[in-house]
Amino acid sequence: MKKATGQSISVGEKVGYSLGDVSANLVFQIMMVYQLKFYTDIFGLDGTIAGTVLLFAPLASAFIDPLVGIVTDRTHTRWGKYRPWLLWTAVPFSVFYFLAFHNPGIHDKTLVAVYATISYVLMLAFYGFNNTPYASLGGVMSGDPRERNSINTFRFVAAAVAQFVVQGLTLPLVSRFGGGNDERGWTCTIGLFAIFVCLFSLIAFFTTRERISPPQQQKMSISEDVRKTFGCAPWRCMFFLTLILYITLALWSSSMNYYFQDYLDAQALASMLSRFGFDVSPSEAYTVGFSVFNTLNAVVQFFGILFLSSFFANRYGKRTTFLVGLSLFTVLTAMFYMASPESPLLVFVLCALRSLVFAPTIPLLWAMVADSADYVEYTHHRRATGFCFSGIVFALKGGMGIGAAIAGLLLSAFGYQSASSGVQSQSAIQGIRLAASIIPAVLLAGSVIAIWQYPITKTFNEKMQAELEARRSLEKLKTTNNKELWQQT
Repeated sequence: MKKATGQSISVGEKVGYSLGDVSANLVFQIMMVYQLKFYTDIFGLDGTIAGTVLLFAPLASAFIDPLVGIVTDRTHTRWGKYRPWLLWTAVPFSVFYFLAFHNPGIHDKTLVAVYATISYVLMLAFYGFNNTPYASLGGVMSGDPRERNSINTFRFVAAAVAQFVVQGLTLPLVSRFGGGNDERGWTCTIGLFAIFVCLFSLIAFFTTRERISPPQQQKMSISEDVRKTFGCAPWRCMFFLTLILYITLALWSSSMNYYFQDYLDAQALASMLSRFGFDVSPSEAYTVGFSVFNTLNAVVQFFGILFLSSFFANRYGKRTTFLVGLSLFTVLTAMFYMASPESPLLVFVLCALRSLVFAPTIPLLWAMVADSADYVEYTHHRRATGFCFSGIVFALKGGMGIGAAIAGLLLSAFGYQSASSGVQSQSAIQGIRLAASIIPAVLLAGSVIAIWQYPITKTFNEKMQAELEARRSLEKLKTTNNKELWQQT
């Protein structure tokens, strides 16, 4: 396909844009992997209470996201519609991130639960005001499918780096900063991350440009934006895909923390780690082992995104690549149930394979949402990029909350006790195993069905983008001619 005229994006701009997702993932990965564990073991909340907080807060804040989409689509500044929100939200987003992981001295558990809920809602609200415009920005930097794939590849390579930092270094940093006081260690670690959240949001703002605007004849209408977006079959597929996918990711990520601490045999894990050069005692096996596990996950995803995503998407199309990768991902997730407590090596092998097949799909989700926004413009001559992306962020946050809540409720139902309470019962261990394997795999089957129904194939997308580029060029030419006629008169 011929490249969209004038929409070739420099490497510097792609790198600058990608840092915005480093900012988001310094927050997002903490929520996915450590939030439930933080609430049960640092804030001391019961699993059911923690799960309720993790369900209520994302769902409450998620209803802000459609409003964010509506507002950003109607924002008009010299910087564009979406870019300025990265500037305006950088500081408050960072502040509320820090507060969500800091107890200001509250001891009553009811008040701790209230504080956790309020601080989490506020953090997620600013996450929406920062990340929804950021995601929308990626859809208006270029309309060329290859450039769009490239932009999202840069974005998610950077996200994989953030994932490596958060998943691989958080527990060692907590231990280092805390010196035996985990609460202080978490405060210092999140404070450090919050500084970079602010910095990288600002860099993303200063280094990017918006190049695609709504059709000039388009009239602002919230009801039309809602109706056309909800009526878009590709967008509906992406909504349900995102909702189910993030339910399972949050459920699995939260559960694996407990899987390492309470299911895997500490002696076997320490022995395996020693064979790879990590000289640790059984008492250190959880902290080091889970950090190495997460590092392996992030490193494999990094190289998978870098070398496989664009290659497979450009060769076979986004839909086919996503469908195959997600199907294999589902099977490998279920296989974690097979690992015995004495076989940690199998757990690491499954982690590497699971990350490898999932990696090519990671940048494609947001590129396919951008294609869905293009589909609305293609079929209805109307563009609502911000609203399209805000709906997907709504699904993401809702899914994340539901997944973490399911994990907390499962742990409580199976009898999990706080880590300070000692050894877990066999029932609790069984709940942890199911939450880390079979249950998320069953849910993932729903996301496979959703991507199967996605109608934008590689051939159709190339045809759609060519026609949209022709329309935009014609509108630009008409605008230029009208200006010349006006000047002559």
